[in-house]
Amino acid sequence: MAFNGFKKEAITFLKDLDKNNSKVWFEDHRHIWQKNILEPNVDFVEEMGETLQILVPTIKAIPKASASLFKIYRDTRFSKDKTPMKDKIGILFWQGTAHRMSSSSFYFFYNKNEYYIASGMRMFKPPVLKAYREYIKDEKKAKELVEILEDLKNKGYEINEPKFKRIPKGIDKDYKYAHLALYGTLNASISQKHDDKFYSIEIVDYAFSVFEDMKDLQKWLYELSLTVKS
Repeated sequence: MAFNGFKKEAITFLKDLDKNNSKVWFEDHRHIWQKNILEPNVDFVEEMGETLQILVPTIKAIPKASASLFKIYRDTRFSKDKTPMKDKIGILFWQGTAHRMSSSSFYFFYNKNEYYIASGMRMFKPPVLKAYREYIKDEKKAKELVEILEDLKNKGYEINEPKFKRIPKGIDKDYKYAHLALYGTLNASISQKHDDKFYSIEIVDYAFSVFEDMKDLQKWLYELSLTVKS
């Protein structure tokens, strides 16, 4: 089916899930999730993925769980939050051969209150973090990143806060771009309450316009990913 916007019933479902977060409740209401969340999400991945090829011809848009779609069940093994079901719906488009969560990507989330559009790399696992710290020693690359982040801030997007408080070993504290080494991940984002766009095909064009603003960050991180040694 063609994508025509996300469903108001999806938000109602997420509000109900918030009050009844159990596997038993979910399984009793799985048919609602299937119709109002899963099916529209699959359609969105197909529509948005095709559109994103304008920006990134090799973008990956795979409408399956553990690919562009996230599982509804939460992995509680290492989480303080032991509720079994996730309270937000995630959609991811990524570039490269690395694991999707360690790749440069565009992503879209929504929960019962708002939706969130972003681009970046969601996890700097040790090999990525090591490569990143080497990458920013190149003043040209570091300067380019600073300019990209400033441009995004000027356009009203939020940049994640640095993860670390001290300049790590291997980075000269007097280096002009040493502050970049404080980041443990990088992403730009914008969030807003559900609006008419969210419930219509217009969300594709709107999300594309945001992703287009963020394409330089996505590209910078993709080029970084090519230097990562496994």
